[in-house]
Order: sequence, then C-alpha cells, then structure tokens
Amino acid sequence: MRKLHILGITLALVILLVLAACVPFPFGPPGYQQPFGTGGGMMGGGPGSGMMGGGGPRGGTTGGNWNSPNSSVKLLTIEQAADAVRRYLSTYGGNLVLAEVMEFSQNFYAEVEEKDTGIHATEMLVDKYTGQVYPEYGPNMMWNTKYGMMSRMMGNSYGGQPTADMPVTPKQAEDLAQKWLGVNLPGVGVAEADAFYGYYTLHTLKSGQLEGMLSINGYTGAVWYHSWHGPFIGMKEFE
Repeated sequence: MRKLHILGITLALVILLVLAACVPFPFGPPGYQQPFGTGGGMMGGGPGSGMMGGGGPRGGTTGGNWNSPNSSVKLLTIEQAADAVRRYLSTYGGNLVLAEVMEFSQNFYAEVEEKDTGIHATEMLVDKYTGQVYPEYGPNMMWNTKYGMMSRMMGNSYGGQPTADMPVTPKQAEDLAQKWLGVNLPGVGVAEADAFYGYYTLHTLKSGQLEGMLSINGYTGAVWYHSWHGPFIGMKEFE
C-alpha cells in the first residue's frame, strides 16, 4: 500500500508539472494586477468553443526575448506579418479577418475581428524572423470566453453564451486602466477600449504616442499589462 501511495503522489506531481508547462502563468502572470475595488480572481474565463490552435514562440519564456538577434537574417515587414496572419486565419472558415498589425521590438501583434459581428475575436503574435503565427498568451488565452484556452478548460464560468456585452463597461475599463497606469506607469495614458469576448484591450500612450497595451477583465475589472512586446515601432490598420 505504501508503494502504491508513493506512486500515486508521484503521478499527481507529474500531471501538475505538465499542466503548469502548458498553461502560461496561471497563478502569477507578469503585468497582472487584481482589480481596483472589485472581486474575482485572475482566471476570468467563461463559456466558449476552445482555443485556436497554433505553435508557441521559439524558445525563451513569456516576457523574454525569444527572437534571437541575427544580423544575417532579415526581419519580416508588417505586410509580410499580415500575410502570415491571413494564411493562418484562412483555415478557420472565413469569418475571422485581420484588423491591424503592430510591430514591436520583440514581435508583431495582430488584432483579429469577426466578419459578421465586427467584434474583436482574438489577438495573435507573429515571430519577426520566421513568420510563425500563434495566439497571444495572457488575457487572450486566460480571459477570452469564446476563443481562449481557459474557456475550454474551465467551462461556462459566467453562464450563457460568450458575449462582448460585459458588466464592466468600456468607460469603466478605460478608467480602471488609467488608474492602474497612474500607480504603476505614471505619465502613461490610455486610448479607447476595444471589446473582446470577456475582456477589453486598450493601447497605452506616452506623450501622445503609442507605447504598448493592457487588458481589463470585463467581469472582474482585473488589469493585465502586456509586458512581452518590447518598445513600439509602428502599426498598420486593415479593412
């Protein structure tokens, strides 16, 4: 019995380690903050149809530099990154369209919309050297109630169908974001909130110029700063 008991504990530890490797920072993510004056934890997931597939970044860890600089390798352009995202989206039935691509020092970031509703669907990252496309980690995986990983793992946490009409309004999301920035990044402002399923993503501004972005959970008001992009370089919007 003692041997079986030890074997059971060992198996449980192995399963926990595998889950920890698969789920990005489930207990203490970089940039994540508890909400101001609201309840709820970080999981924030809800009903949904599961995460869009795709590979992860090449090497490194979240928040690190996975694009190993190599002077002999030519970086992709924004247009090439956009083409890579379009090819990726072509396997999902034609209802998901590219809205914008932003270039940062560490990656390209892409916002994707639903063609039929106009609602922001998901956020993608593109490797600047290989063109590999994969779902952005952070809020896109943990809070997205329609396309996120946690919506499939946690089930219907908030009840009903996935919706972009959330208890936290866009104006409240902007106020929460500005309050967080005032404490953590003084001098940085916030732009209009873009509604996704389960959360908002907002561009952050410094001296009137785009600086980065953060997300607000649409149910708890929790704040999650996107700390993995690096300095902003440029962007292009698509219709």
